Amino acid sequence: MSASQPAKPLFGSTGGQHMLGGLIDHRETFGPHVVEGFVRSLSGLHIVVDLGAGSGRDLAIVKRFHPRATLIAVEGGKENAKNLTGKVDRVYLSNIERDPLPLADSEVDLVIANQFLEHTKEIFWIFHEVSRALKVGGHFLFGVPNICSLHNRLLLLIGKQPTQHKVCSAHVRPFSKSDTLAFLKACFPEGYELAKFRGAQFYPFPPRLARILADILPTFAFSIFFMIRKTKEYHNEFAVYPSRAELETNFWVGDVATSSQYRTRDRELP
Repeated sequence: MSASQPAKPLFGSTGGQHMLGGLIDHRETFGPHVVEGFVRSLSGLHIVVDLGAGSGRDLAIVKRFHPRATLIAVEGGKENAKNLTGKVDRVYLSNIERDPLPLADSEVDLVIANQFLEHTKEIFWIFHEVSRALKVGGHFLFGVPNICSLHNRLLLLIGKQPTQHKVCSAHVRPFSKSDTLAFLKACFPEGYELAKFRGAQFYPFPPRLARILADILPTFAFSIFFMIRKTKEYHNEFAVYPSRAELETNFWVGDVATSSQYRTRDRELP
């Protein structure tokens, strides 16, 4: 390759760059209009936390409607954390999949995680920390790619991998509406109720038509957005679930659960 030729992107490094990607507006994937609608419907927000805050887009939406709220960004990327400084009230650089959130129990009114959870393995630890930090009556607003979107269903019919969940990519965990609600019910029974649910982005249509279709058929949309309300006190239910269910994966749950077969701390191997 000559010095004048640009290097070819590595496989998996250009998410969304496929034959359908040129037909849509990628900003719709993050559902800013959905986040705005959810945030506008809330009142009494004092402390708002954004996990994987990125550029601070969603916290800026919160600030427009709740200017007195304390805005906290939790980021795993150094550059993102640096760029957020001065835009929000507090910025924490943290490994969100292993570190406790720098928040007191039952302190937070709203947690946001938009297009973040699909990048993570440690779903039990993250929901444990969110549930610990949220007040009873507080909300968790999260948006994720929908593995059951219309275009993914069609791709699977012809033996193709869903666009958002390829093996060599940044996304490691798929979501659908029914499975996400089943996860919440299994791990924290009656601990959350679904306050709002919407879809955003609809392949392969332009924004105006995509919004109409996503509103009519949210479970077929590219992204799905949940706003769940915490309804009772939390007692480590998410963190102990992997050992209770004998899940055969070494999920990280900190020091909360002690009975997992994969826990090796303080144990000598033969």
